[in-house]
Amino acid sequence: MSAYDLIIVGGGIGGSALATVMARAGASVLLLEQSAAYEDRVRGEWIAPWGVDEVKRVGLYDLLIEAGGHHLHRHVTYDETLDPAAAEARTLPLGIFRPDVPGPLCLGHPHHCQTLFDAASAAGAVTLRQARVTELQGGPTPRVVYEVDGETFIATARLLVGADGRTSQVREAAGITLHQDKPHHWFGGLLIDGADEWPADMQAIGTEGDFAFLAFPQGGGKVRIYGGYALDQAQRFKGPDGARRFLDAFAMSCSPQNRHLVSGEPAGPLFSYFNNDSWTDEPFAPGVVLVGDAAGWNDPILGLGLSITYRDVRIVSELLKETEDWAELSFAPYAEERAERMRRLRFAARMQAALDMEFDEAARARRARVFAKSAADPSFKVQGFAVMAGPEALPAEAFTQEAWDRVMGEPA
Repeated sequence: MSAYDLIIVGGGIGGSALATVMARAGASVLLLEQSAAYEDRVRGEWIAPWGVDEVKRVGLYDLLIEAGGHHLHRHVTYDETLDPAAAEARTLPLGIFRPDVPGPLCLGHPHHCQTLFDAASAAGAVTLRQARVTELQGGPTPRVVYEVDGETFIATARLLVGADGRTSQVREAAGITLHQDKPHHWFGGLLIDGADEWPADMQAIGTEGDFAFLAFPQGGGKVRIYGGYALDQAQRFKGPDGARRFLDAFAMSCSPQNRHLVSGEPAGPLFSYFNNDSWTDEPFAPGVVLVGDAAGWNDPILGLGLSITYRDVRIVSELLKETEDWAELSFAPYAEERAERMRRLRFAARMQAALDMEFDEAARARRARVFAKSAADPSFKVQGFAVMAGPEALPAEAFTQEAWDRVMGEPA
């Protein structure tokens, strides 16, 4: 039996980042990752400016830049109710949201994971792949039983960390309740290559007909593209030619630049999934704390999964480094901050989904009205500012029923 300060279950971005930070701080860390190799799961590649700030605060920014991190500098919102030239005339500079952050940061998910996993190992953490966890126990003496290469091992720790994603074993073992709201729409994603003519520093979003798109370039002609479509179209992009039909859906008159996306080639799998929010009231229990998706996730329409995760890592690691007496350490400040953070982001996501991912005449009229009012008064829809600058950057009243009625003209 081996003993550690921390056992972290899940060697993705949250788990490997926390392992790196804590191993650098002198903690003994066991990091367990089930997969043999990281795969493209069509998520977790865009870090908002406030998330980049969190990456810097935990000391991992230079690592990600050296690994090929690619900053975006401008954003364009296209729409069928807008002339493309008018949309481009309102290009948003992305370096205005956080000091010394030039804009969002993009890095391919599998490479991002591997970079952090290797960094954890280099920092002194014990890092194991193809580790299958068979038993978990929290409480005063956290304990994990796991198998590697057919051999069973037992390890104890001062703290057990669940960084094992949406279907977290650690969350289940700790008896922490996960809440979920109803899905709003389907969201498909695909990595493409050969889109060399798409501006390498520009992200974009747009809605036309019964489809909405998002595009986030990664440099070198690679672009991660997403598409939103109605819940009753579950079979829309199924089948062997689904990726090609998905790309063809990006051909939009409202966004002429999309022709460069349509001409690209798939460079990974096409996955579609429900867009919805999930959260935990308290992402901790005796001897256990959760980070990242294990603690609940925001609707991916905002793309904030990595930003949320890096803030989780920063807050949890700061609490751990503040005291040697982890037995008396309270994660209540983390739970309180995260609950309000996720509440605000749920509000912002519901608003964004209602604006961008609904496709009838009422939705078109709603978007046209919001675009017109926002052009006349940039403060009209301030919730978008929270996506880039962080949910705490706005007062609480920006996330109320009154705020919803002001923008949407209807109850939340």
